[in-house]
Amino acid sequence: MALLRDLFVAWVGFAGGLAVGAGYVGFITVLGIIPRLMQITKTWKKIRSYEWAIILGVMAGTLVSFVPVALGLPALLLVPVGLLSGIFIGLLAAALTEVLNVFPILAKRIGVHEYIIALMMALALGKVAGSLFHWLYFVYQQRV
Repeated sequence: MALLRDLFVAWVGFAGGLAVGAGYVGFITVLGIIPRLMQITKTWKKIRSYEWAIILGVMAGTLVSFVPVALGLPALLLVPVGLLSGIFIGLLAAALTEVLNVFPILAKRIGVHEYIIALMMALALGKVAGSLFHWLYFVYQQRV
């Protein structure tokens, strides 16, 4: 009976992974981040490199989620990784807001249409402040 339960749990986990993976690919495709990056950087001929970068990034992220990885590297080397991760998340957020036209609709609905630049700056600065607080307070507390 335990074997049947374990097989069912494995099947549900695999199905969930397929669903999340399909959603991720659909999300990246709808937002058009990869074609946009290739257009901006004029690297259309390196499409295979982009594909492999995404595949290897997803595989590495999955592996790190399941297996605790300790590289033993100095904390200073984490800065470029964090910077690149932040750039990617920023690209995702910018593409999503561009596709959905979130800010103009939000500004019009809450009646601050003439202050949209201030609204966007407040959101960006709030995000930066929240991220810094999280990393400097919570993450630093765990290391000490």
